[in-house]
Amino acid sequence: MRHDLVTLGIAFAAIVLFVIVAGSVVPTAIRSVQGDAVAPDVLLTNALLLNIALILLGWNRYKALTGKLETHRRSEAEARRLADFDDLTGCLNRRSFAARLEGILRNDSDTRGGALAAIAIDLDNFKQVNDLNGHAAGDLVLRTTCDRIRQVLPEDATLARLGGDEFVCAVPYSLRSPERIEWLAARMIEQVSKSVIHDGISIDVTISIGLASSAHLSSDGRETPAQGLMHKADIAMYHAKKQGKNRFYWFEPPMENELRFRSELKAGIRRGIENGEFVPYYEQQVDLDSGELVGFEMLARWESPEMGLIGPEIFIPIAEEIGVIAELSEKLIARAFTDALRWDPRITLSVNISPVQMRDPWFAQKILKMLVEHRFPAHRLDIEITETCLHENIGMVRSMITSLRNQGVRVSLDDFGTGYSSLSQLRSLPFDQLKIDRSFISELKNGDQSAKLVDAIVSMSDGLKLPITAEGIENENVVNALRRWGQMKGQGYHYGRPEPAEKVLDRLAACGRLGQDPNARVLDITKATPKADLDKTADGGQRAV
Repeated sequence: MRHDLVTLGIAFAAIVLFVIVAGSVVPTAIRSVQGDAVAPDVLLTNALLLNIALILLGWNRYKALTGKLETHRRSEAEARRLADFDDLTGCLNRRSFAARLEGILRNDSDTRGGALAAIAIDLDNFKQVNDLNGHAAGDLVLRTTCDRIRQVLPEDATLARLGGDEFVCAVPYSLRSPERIEWLAARMIEQVSKSVIHDGISIDVTISIGLASSAHLSSDGRETPAQGLMHKADIAMYHAKKQGKNRFYWFEPPMENELRFRSELKAGIRRGIENGEFVPYYEQQVDLDSGELVGFEMLARWESPEMGLIGPEIFIPIAEEIGVIAELSEKLIARAFTDALRWDPRITLSVNISPVQMRDPWFAQKILKMLVEHRFPAHRLDIEITETCLHENIGMVRSMITSLRNQGVRVSLDDFGTGYSSLSQLRSLPFDQLKIDRSFISELKNGDQSAKLVDAIVSMSDGLKLPITAEGIENENVVNALRRWGQMKGQGYHYGRPEPAEKVLDRLAACGRLGQDPNARVLDITKATPKADLDKTADGGQRAV
């Protein structure tokens, strides 16, 4: 600014000097041309020309400086915009939203019977949108979601994108009308759930929403009011996800304790994997006609030093969420191979596979490599996958199933009847067996409706020439009911609870069904496919892996 004024002053002085000199030289020059006077003084004439040059130079310099200053001002404005706003959606970013929220809360709207609601919004399963459709489609979904939320919000609301697929709003409201915020949340869910079209493909997304009110803030000294409000809305949003997604919840204090416990579980799971606290338990599988033990299903258990024995329904969803399910599963399968080598070689081993693992194109190769490393016969292994896996990438699933079966591994469709498998999918996928979900089997004793469902499943399996295993057998009445459908296997508490490896050995020793020295065995799979081929093959296709 100082250089700007100096340049302008020089230009102004040159103009004043020009007026003075020109007042003397120009009239003389005109009279000289007309022949009425002598030529103007050369010194004055040169001074006038020099003055004109200074004026032009000063003006150009002034224009250049003002241009640079304007460019600098625009750059500073753009830098401030980038610092305060999200470039993709045009919303405020996390830093600027927190500062603005602090300012709004300082106005103390509560004294006027009003409050501020924080609305935390997170897209459900957004990672799959990017994985299946690409990041361009993901960016379109984020921009569209932002626009749809913005259309629903009132003018006095503030919207920000915190990063990734997380958004947050601040909406003033009257404490006498909290239903207004609930209506806004419901409208957001409704609007965002509409399809987004990208390159002719329809993409459907849902959102989970958490609500928190400034009227219920309490300062503990660790968080600012804005941080506390956003934290509570975030907790409520995670609660909405846990309750099934595509819904909203107001924050309640017990949610915070639940989230803290969940955080402790996450840390405990990571430690448990490292310390070997996850162990395989085994549930018997029996031939219903003969009553003979034919196999075991491996089930995961967590022997936590702090919390005791924990079932998979607690830790499996969290292990999937934090991305350690593959490591956990592979360690359990390795231990199960070691245990099963001590059994009668006619006894099979079944293992459940998470849908998350089936997204890994290397999954089949990892299993086959483990079979070689542990010298476990492929024909004794039964991989169980759920119907959920069939809806994400059926082409890759088909390729992995084919690779496993080509090496002798059996593949079963688990919990059949609870998902959405079509007959065409079952015909196109080379399954070896169907497992009827326990919810149908356990209800056989209560009436004909479940019997009709089981009858339909059995008829379908007969048509597909697939044997059946029935889960959840609890008493002899269910066994007798199942026998009328012909030969099948069964498992459930009627035959005993899942047991650790040592008790399984005791059970097998009592009936003379222990195997020989596993180190003396030679596997067919090591002859059929060298280990080097397992390492270098990655396509999961039908050729030898």
